[in-house]
Amino acid sequence: MTRILEICVDSPDGLAAAIEGGADRIELCSALALGGLTPTAGLIALAARAPVPVMAMIRPRAGGFDWNADEVTAMEVEIAAVARAGLAGVVIGATRSEPGGVTLDLAVMRRLVSTARGLDITLHRCIDLMEDPLTAIDQAADLGASRILSSGGAASATEGLARLRQMTAHAAGRIAIMPGAGVSAATLPALIEALDPAEVHASASHPDPGTGAIARFGFQPEGARRTDAATVAGLKRLLRT
Repeated sequence: MTRILEICVDSPDGLAAAIEGGADRIELCSALALGGLTPTAGLIALAARAPVPVMAMIRPRAGGFDWNADEVTAMEVEIAAVARAGLAGVVIGATRSEPGGVTLDLAVMRRLVSTARGLDITLHRCIDLMEDPLTAIDQAADLGASRILSSGGAASATEGLARLRQMTAHAAGRIAIMPGAGVSAATLPALIEALDPAEVHASASHPDPGTGAIARFGFQPEGARRTDAATVAGLKRLLRT
Protein backbone atom coordinates (compact mmCIF):
# COMPACT_ATOMS: atom_id res chain seq x y z
CA MET A 1 0.00 0.00 0.00
CA THR A 2 1.19 3.50 -0.83
CA ARG A 3 0.50 5.58 2.26
CA ILE A 4 -0.34 9.27 2.08
CA LEU A 5 1.60 11.77 4.17
CA GLU A 6 -0.39 14.90 4.99
CA ILE A 7 1.55 17.82 6.45
CA CYS A 8 -0.15 20.72 8.22
CA VAL A 9 1.33 24.17 7.57
CA ASP A 10 0.45 27.74 8.47
CA SER A 11 2.83 29.93 6.48
CA PRO A 12 4.31 30.35 3.00
CA ASP A 13 7.64 28.97 4.29
CA GLY A 14 5.86 25.97 5.79
CA LEU A 15 4.03 25.31 2.53
CA ALA A 16 7.30 25.39 0.59
CA ALA A 17 9.05 23.13 3.11
CA ALA A 18 6.25 20.55 3.03
CA ILE A 19 6.36 20.41 -0.76
CA GLU A 20 10.17 20.25 -0.81
CA GLY A 21 10.12 17.36 1.67
CA GLY A 22 7.71 15.35 -0.44
CA ALA A 23 4.34 15.74 1.30
CA ASP A 24 1.56 13.98 -0.57
CA ARG A 25 -1.09 16.39 0.67
CA ILE A 26 -1.19 19.67 2.61
CA GLU A 27 -3.52 20.76 5.38
CA LEU A 28 -3.47 24.55 5.08
CA CYS A 29 -4.11 26.60 8.21
CA SER A 30 -3.22 29.74 10.03
CA ALA A 31 -2.20 29.74 13.70
CA LEU A 32 -1.18 26.11 14.18
CA ALA A 33 -0.16 27.02 17.72
CA LEU A 34 -3.92 27.36 18.35
CA GLY A 35 -4.73 24.06 16.67
CA GLY A 36 -5.16 25.63 13.24
CA LEU A 37 -7.53 28.35 12.02
CA THR A 38 -8.80 29.28 8.56
CA PRO A 39 -5.85 30.32 6.36
CA THR A 40 -5.55 33.81 4.94
CA ALA A 41 -6.61 34.66 1.39
CA GLY A 42 -2.98 35.20 0.43
CA LEU A 43 -1.86 31.81 1.73
CA ILE A 44 -4.79 30.16 -0.06
CA ALA A 45 -3.72 31.82 -3.31
CA LEU A 46 -0.16 30.54 -2.89
CA ALA A 47 -1.39 27.05 -2.06
CA ALA A 48 -3.54 26.97 -5.19
CA ARG A 49 -0.27 26.68 -7.16
CA ALA A 50 0.94 23.67 -5.15
CA PRO A 51 1.71 20.46 -7.07
CA VAL A 52 -0.15 18.36 -4.46
CA PRO A 53 -3.73 18.46 -3.13
CA VAL A 54 -4.38 21.11 -0.48
CA MET A 55 -7.09 20.88 2.19
CA ALA A 56 -7.99 24.18 3.88
CA MET A 57 -8.91 24.27 7.55
CA ILE A 58 -12.26 25.98 8.12
CA ARG A 59 -12.23 27.26 11.70
CA PRO A 60 -13.00 30.93 12.34
CA ARG A 61 -11.69 31.11 15.91
CA ALA A 62 -9.76 29.23 18.56
CA GLY A 63 -11.52 27.19 21.25
CA GLY A 64 -14.24 24.59 20.94
CA PHE A 65 -16.38 23.63 17.99
CA ASP A 66 -19.90 24.65 19.06
CA TRP A 67 -20.61 27.31 16.45
CA ASN A 68 -23.18 30.11 16.62
CA ALA A 69 -25.18 31.29 13.61
CA ASP A 70 -22.72 34.01 12.60
CA GLU A 71 -19.78 31.61 12.83
CA VAL A 72 -21.56 29.09 10.62
CA THR A 73 -22.23 31.81 8.05
CA ALA A 74 -18.56 32.83 8.20
CA MET A 75 -17.48 29.23 7.59
CA GLU A 76 -19.81 28.94 4.59
CA VAL A 77 -18.20 32.06 3.12
CA GLU A 78 -14.74 30.63 3.79
CA ILE A 79 -15.62 27.31 2.14
CA ALA A 80 -16.91 29.13 -0.93
CA ALA A 81 -13.65 31.10 -1.13
CA VAL A 82 -11.62 27.88 -0.94
CA ALA A 83 -13.69 26.39 -3.76
CA ARG A 84 -13.20 29.48 -5.94
CA ALA A 85 -9.45 29.33 -5.34
CA GLY A 86 -9.37 25.78 -6.67
CA LEU A 87 -8.08 23.93 -3.61
CA ALA A 88 -8.87 20.24 -3.27
CA GLY A 89 -10.99 20.34 -0.15
CA VAL A 90 -11.79 21.53 3.34
CA VAL A 91 -11.26 20.35 6.90
CA ILE A 92 -14.41 20.93 8.95
CA GLY A 93 -16.17 19.94 12.15
CA ALA A 94 -19.04 21.08 14.36
CA THR A 95 -20.16 19.85 17.76
CA ARG A 96 -23.02 20.09 20.21
CA SER A 97 -21.98 20.18 23.86
CA GLU A 98 -24.78 19.04 26.15
CA PRO A 99 -25.01 17.54 29.65
CA GLY A 100 -24.89 14.08 28.07
CA GLY A 101 -21.63 14.84 26.28
CA VAL A 102 -20.25 16.17 23.02
CA THR A 103 -21.75 14.96 19.74
CA LEU A 104 -21.48 15.93 16.10
CA ASP A 105 -23.82 18.83 15.25
CA LEU A 106 -25.48 17.26 12.23
CA ALA A 107 -27.50 20.35 11.30
CA VAL A 108 -24.38 22.49 11.03
CA MET A 109 -22.38 19.72 9.39
CA ARG A 110 -25.04 19.30 6.69
CA ARG A 111 -24.87 23.02 5.92
CA LEU A 112 -21.08 22.97 5.68
CA VAL A 113 -21.03 19.81 3.56
CA SER A 114 -23.67 21.27 1.25
CA THR A 115 -21.57 24.41 0.76
CA ALA A 116 -18.52 22.21 0.12
CA ARG A 117 -20.25 20.15 -2.57
CA GLY A 118 -17.59 18.97 -5.03
CA LEU A 119 -14.75 19.37 -2.53
CA ASP A 120 -12.92 16.66 -0.62
CA ILE A 121 -13.86 16.69 3.09
CA THR A 122 -11.95 15.82 6.25
CA LEU A 123 -13.64 15.75 9.66
CA HIS A 124 -11.14 17.29 12.06
CA ARG A 125 -10.21 16.51 15.65
CA CYS A 126 -13.50 17.69 17.11
CA ILE A 127 -14.13 13.94 17.22
CA ASP A 128 -11.49 13.67 19.95
CA LEU A 129 -13.84 15.51 22.32
CA MET A 130 -16.53 12.84 21.94
CA GLU A 131 -17.09 9.93 24.29
CA ASP A 132 -18.74 8.01 21.44
CA PRO A 133 -16.53 8.50 18.38
CA LEU A 134 -17.96 5.42 16.68
CA THR A 135 -21.33 7.07 16.13
CA ALA A 136 -19.53 10.13 14.76
CA ILE A 137 -17.64 7.88 12.34
CA ASP A 138 -20.93 6.54 10.99
CA GLN A 139 -22.32 10.06 10.68
CA ALA A 140 -19.22 11.42 8.95
CA ALA A 141 -19.25 8.55 6.48
CA ASP A 142 -22.93 9.16 5.74
CA LEU A 143 -22.21 12.86 5.19
CA GLY A 144 -19.65 11.96 2.54
CA ALA A 145 -16.41 12.82 4.34
CA SER A 146 -13.35 11.01 3.00
CA ARG A 147 -11.41 10.83 6.25
CA ILE A 148 -11.32 11.66 9.94
CA LEU A 149 -8.27 13.18 11.61
CA SER A 150 -7.94 11.88 15.15
CA SER A 151 -5.53 11.33 18.01
CA GLY A 152 -7.85 8.73 19.49
CA GLY A 153 -9.19 11.17 22.06
CA ALA A 154 -5.76 11.68 23.63
CA ALA A 155 -3.06 14.33 23.58
CA SER A 156 -1.15 12.32 20.97
CA ALA A 157 -1.90 9.51 18.56
CA THR A 158 0.49 7.25 20.46
CA GLU A 159 -1.44 7.76 23.69
CA GLY A 160 -4.72 7.25 21.85
CA LEU A 161 -3.59 4.12 20.03
CA ALA A 162 -6.17 1.78 21.58
CA ARG A 163 -9.07 4.00 20.57
CA LEU A 164 -7.59 4.62 17.13
CA ARG A 165 -7.43 0.87 16.63
CA GLN A 166 -11.09 0.59 17.62
CA MET A 167 -12.05 3.48 15.34
CA THR A 168 -10.17 1.99 12.39
CA ALA A 169 -11.89 -1.36 12.85
CA HIS A 170 -15.29 0.31 13.10
CA ALA A 171 -14.73 2.42 9.98
CA ALA A 172 -14.06 -0.80 8.07
CA GLY A 173 -12.86 1.01 4.97
CA ARG A 174 -15.96 3.21 4.66
CA ILE A 175 -13.94 6.27 5.68
CA ALA A 176 -10.23 6.65 6.44
CA ILE A 177 -9.10 7.14 10.02
CA MET A 178 -5.99 9.32 9.77
CA PRO A 179 -3.84 9.36 12.92
CA GLY A 180 -2.39 12.72 13.88
CA ALA A 181 -0.91 14.63 16.85
CA GLY A 182 2.61 13.93 18.03
CA VAL A 183 3.49 11.94 14.92
CA SER A 184 7.26 11.83 14.47
CA ALA A 185 9.98 9.55 13.18
CA ALA A 186 10.11 8.03 16.67
CA THR A 187 6.38 7.30 16.95
CA LEU A 188 5.42 6.56 13.35
CA PRO A 189 6.67 2.94 13.14
CA ALA A 190 4.46 1.87 16.05
CA LEU A 191 1.45 3.63 14.53
CA ILE A 192 2.01 1.87 11.23
CA GLU A 193 2.37 -1.52 12.92
CA ALA A 194 -0.75 -1.08 15.05
CA LEU A 195 -3.07 0.66 12.60
CA ASP A 196 -1.78 0.03 9.07
CA PRO A 197 -3.12 3.49 8.16
CA ALA A 198 -3.65 4.56 4.56
CA GLU A 199 -3.04 8.19 5.55
CA VAL A 200 -0.95 9.86 8.26
CA HIS A 201 -1.01 13.49 9.45
CA ALA A 202 1.97 15.34 10.94
CA SER A 203 3.40 18.80 11.39
CA ALA A 204 7.02 17.70 10.74
CA SER A 205 8.14 20.79 12.58
CA HIS A 206 10.52 22.04 15.23
CA PRO A 207 10.03 24.74 17.87
CA ASP A 208 10.39 28.29 16.61
CA PRO A 209 10.06 30.50 19.68
CA GLY A 210 10.13 34.23 19.26
CA THR A 211 13.10 36.08 20.71
CA GLY A 212 13.68 39.55 22.05
CA ALA A 213 10.93 42.06 21.40
CA ILE A 214 9.04 39.59 19.19
CA ALA A 215 8.47 37.33 22.18
CA ARG A 216 8.12 40.14 24.70
CA PHE A 217 5.39 41.89 22.76
CA GLY A 218 3.49 38.65 22.07
CA PHE A 219 3.96 38.83 18.30
CA GLN A 220 4.72 35.10 18.19
CA PRO A 221 2.99 32.52 20.41
CA GLU A 222 5.04 30.44 22.80
CA GLY A 223 4.13 27.21 21.01
CA ALA A 224 5.08 28.37 17.51
CA ARG A 225 6.81 25.81 15.31
CA ARG A 226 8.39 25.77 11.86
CA THR A 227 7.87 23.08 9.21
CA ASP A 228 11.11 21.31 8.35
CA ALA A 229 11.63 19.82 4.88
CA ALA A 230 14.14 17.23 6.11
CA THR A 231 11.68 16.02 8.76
CA VAL A 232 8.96 15.73 6.12
CA ALA A 233 11.31 13.69 3.94
CA GLY A 234 12.19 11.42 6.86
CA LEU A 235 8.54 10.67 7.55
CA LYS A 236 7.96 10.02 3.87
CA ARG A 237 10.79 7.46 3.84
CA LEU A 238 9.30 5.66 6.84
CA LEU A 239 5.93 5.47 5.10
CA ARG A 240 7.53 3.98 2.00
CA THR A 241 9.43 1.20 3.80
